[in-house]
Amino acid sequence: MSAAHTRTGHGPGSTGHVVVIGGGISGLAAAHRLLEGGARVTVLEAADRLGGKLYAGEIEGVPVDLGAESMLARRPEAVELARAVGIGDRLRPPTTATASLWTRGALRPMPKGHVMGVPGDLGPLAASGVISPEGLARIDEDTRLPRTEVGEDVAVGAYVAERLGREVVDRLVEPLLGGVYAGDAYQISMRAAVPPLFEAARANRSLLDGVRGIQARSAAAVHQAGAAATGPVFMGIEGGIGTLPGAVADAVRAKGGEIRTGTPVTAVRRSAQGWQLDLDGAALTADAVVLATPAPATARLLAPVCGPAAAELHSVEYASMALVTMAFRRADVEERLTGSGFLVPPVDGRKIKASTFSSNKWGWTGGFDPDLFVLRTSIGRHGDEADLAREDGELVGFSRADLREAVGLTAAPVASRVTRWDGGLPQYPVGHLERVGRIQDAVAHLPGLRVCGALYTGVGIPACIASARTAADDILATLRPDSVPAE
Repeated sequence: MSAAHTRTGHGPGSTGHVVVIGGGISGLAAAHRLLEGGARVTVLEAADRLGGKLYAGEIEGVPVDLGAESMLARRPEAVELARAVGIGDRLRPPTTATASLWTRGALRPMPKGHVMGVPGDLGPLAASGVISPEGLARIDEDTRLPRTEVGEDVAVGAYVAERLGREVVDRLVEPLLGGVYAGDAYQISMRAAVPPLFEAARANRSLLDGVRGIQARSAAAVHQAGAAATGPVFMGIEGGIGTLPGAVADAVRAKGGEIRTGTPVTAVRRSAQGWQLDLDGAALTADAVVLATPAPATARLLAPVCGPAAAELHSVEYASMALVTMAFRRADVEERLTGSGFLVPPVDGRKIKASTFSSNKWGWTGGFDPDLFVLRTSIGRHGDEADLAREDGELVGFSRADLREAVGLTAAPVASRVTRWDGGLPQYPVGHLERVGRIQDAVAHLPGLRVCGALYTGVGIPACIASARTAADDILATLRPDSVPAE
């Protein structure tokens, strides 16, 4: 082989050299954890930038997120990482979290008292006008229906429709679940995507009773935990969530880690020393490898060394979408736009799936140009991606047309930009957890190699970081059993 070979040495107290393939938040979080455990770390990212689906940008001088814009704060992993890399003082709750549903020809308040759109309290639901009188009557049948068996897994939409009727799925569950997965509620696994609902379905004949039980337990937990549990559900970062990867990367470098962008890995193979990675014109050897890449790339790299895992990964489907970010003169829009934005049920047949009024939701944006108002829309979801083939200008036009009808916004934006996420979100169909289990079981037979990312235990930022920590801790335990960082 003519390519040059390089090997990084071990520093004092080092447990070995670990290469992390993938520079999204999962890969960076894994690198950070590995360095804490004493490993020497190299991060290889094929793209020219870090962060993956966390992407900080700007429009007319105002910082904006061109990818994910918030993180769940009631899970600790993302908040902990932000604080660990020195940006905890920039964590910000939403200025407003009052969202609406654009359905049945009007903006309607998001009903309170639900679990991912599945209602427990029918009073707010009836008052919202989201569900028709016939749909409300259908919900009442839940208490009289016989038990619906869910087995080892069931699609969220199929189960909820059988218990409460399709209107609840189409008008409530679909827009909320679609906002997380950009997927189809009638295909998404309840066990993987909404585990509390799955457990409630197994334990209760009535779904309404199950949801009320979830809410009662949640309220009791908050009461027991006191003020610590009453904070915001979601959190942002001043300057955008997209600044988190850069802060983690800076911390990785400060700890001695190496990060290379524009460096695709073409092959991974076992070697006498551990692992060999083929790069463009060079080969890198390592004691261990973490694959923090999407399923297609992970499958390609694993195919020669772990065929069963690669076969499972090849079957993973992804949803594509586009985000349209626009800046308006505040005087043209402010009175028309209240709350944090709105979701759009696919059943209503609109082009956009949601709109976030960023300048309302994130108060810090006004500090950059108080005369501008920034919002964004999303277009496309799994199985509904035809519009993504259109030009950027057409997507902006679709967004403006829907905003005109939804909120009466007729002003032209002073600037717009379209960000496309092709294959952006892995889908969690029925049986997803079993497939993940088979992948992880197969990979477990490879000494010194682990996988992590949005595919495995959740698409949210905290779940990705948790997945990264698990992979890193497994590697550290392999390299030196006493090296796993204390919690």
